[in-house]
Amino acid sequence: CLTIDPARRLANSLGLDEMTTSEQDVPSTLFERNGLQCNGSLSAMMLDTKRTFDDLVARHASSDEARDRILNNQIYKYVASSLAGTQEYMAMEKLHEVRKDPTWDLVVLDTPPTASALDFLTAPERLIDAIDSPAMRWFLQVFEGAGKEAFGLVGRGATVLLRGIGKITGIEFLEQVAEFVSGINDLFGGFKERAEQVSDALRSPEVAFVLVTSPNPLAIEEARFFSDKLQEAGMKREAIIINQVHTLIPEPSISCEAQVAELNMVLPESLDAANIQPRLSEALKLERRWAVADRTEAERLNEQVGSETHIVEVPAFDEDVHDLAALARVASYLTMAN
Repeated sequence: CLTIDPARRLANSLGLDEMTTSEQDVPSTLFERNGLQCNGSLSAMMLDTKRTFDDLVARHASSDEARDRILNNQIYKYVASSLAGTQEYMAMEKLHEVRKDPTWDLVVLDTPPTASALDFLTAPERLIDAIDSPAMRWFLQVFEGAGKEAFGLVGRGATVLLRGIGKITGIEFLEQVAEFVSGINDLFGGFKERAEQVSDALRSPEVAFVLVTSPNPLAIEEARFFSDKLQEAGMKREAIIINQVHTLIPEPSISCEAQVAELNMVLPESLDAANIQPRLSEALKLERRWAVADRTEAERLNEQVGSETHIVEVPAFDEDVHDLAALARVASYLTMAN
């Protein structure tokens, strides 16, 4: 199993203090130390957006010279590392790449919260739209004609515009833009084909989405919204995990006086059981209210998404999840649902 771009907290729980852009195996000794048996392997890696983009360029460039020209271009370096949407697409590209690797029988891509995760769904299409946009075609037409002796009316107007831009940005910047636009156009066919493959992969039977939410009403509504978006996009909703669900604790079967007597038997003499019992009673009532509210939200989500999507509940633990043993406890609830 390979997990890509896990949250820092999860990586630490896996015993990985520092994440790298290469696959890192979780040592089998960590499983043994936590009393766990590992019959396979578990690895994790960070996503290197620029490196993934570089590999994509190298794969589709028409020649080594064209590849080097793009990789050394300053505009490309910015786009590959900083442009909004690039990371989302490259995450999908990496998923498409490693899912074909026979080394892994399960690949988990850890996406950010819903606001950014929605960008993942449309990343391939948005990349193609950006490359094949009217603005890019205009720049390509202008720069390809820049060396010609005569311009048409549009060409002369474009020349005036570019000269004006050049006074602000400098001619070197325009040359970098021209080189970048020309290079991307050279890669367009390969990029488009690859993006279509990635888009198709997201809708294949081999890929499924698992949403993780909490029983908070706003979080439940967000999960339902994202679930609907997946369905609209033709992507498989495998399951929704509701994390940190409060368990409904039974009400005491004995009277308040009997509870005080029981407390006196276990509390130190310095503590007054008669004063503590009402506080414990209020805490229990609050916990039960939370549990009832969580149950209401879980049932509401179940009704909204339908029976074709698994709803899995993981209870709120007394302690934080910080190691493999705690992760195994979480996993026990996930596998129990199957």
